Amino acid sequence: MPNYAMVIDLHKCAGCGACAIACKNENNVPEGIYWANYIHRTRGKFPNVRYEFIPTLCNHCEEAPCVKACPVGAMHKDENGLTLHDPSKCIGCKACVVADPYGVIYFNEEKPHEFWYDKEEAIEKITSSGQEMGKNYDVPFPYYNPDRAKTYAGVRPKGVVEKCTMCDHRIKEGKVPYCVYSCPSGARVFGDLDDPNSEVNKLLNQYSYFRLGENFGTKPKVFYIREF
Repeated sequence: MPNYAMVIDLHKCAGCGACAIACKNENNVPEGIYWANYIHRTRGKFPNVRYEFIPTLCNHCEEAPCVKACPVGAMHKDENGLTLHDPSKCIGCKACVVADPYGVIYFNEEKPHEFWYDKEEAIEKITSSGQEMGKNYDVPFPYYNPDRAKTYAGVRPKGVVEKCTMCDHRIKEGKVPYCVYSCPSGARVFGDLDDPNSEVNKLLNQYSYFRLGENFGTKPKVFYIREF
């Protein structure tokens, strides 16, 4: 079976945020939760200033501490090495959140997309309520991607955690994660780490690389090349 990984070329990354926007659209991610995010760092003093922009996501670690911490097996590894979550098993204990050293697992404290269930009009007799808009569009809220529900809850409920799945629903159809597909500069490459001829291995053999939090011993499978 493939052992999936991602390579992010920081020389190509334009810092545009398309990956984060695409992720939210593809996975129906609610406000305040970020399956795809960034690290911003500015170092030094003018005129010798160095700015760093590092896109982040779940690292789908080989030695995933979140999986080890989950008492009910909701957080688990699949046959392709992806770290996935089953909301039907999740008891909301947040053990995975505590164990996660990268801060990429989020807990749904409230019902997601709450605005679109609101029955009150923002301006009486002028604007529609969120619930009316949802009904008019015939979806839970104005933008909803039904493809997400092929392998995972289309909208995750209150009281469970959620995080990046590397778009497992797209992978099963032979497609790449949507952040990879949507990157306008081609900074992201996705492939099989166990295939010596895969593009990810060609890049890792060509360039030096680093991974976030390698000192944690988690063996992350998101690699960064050509650091500025």
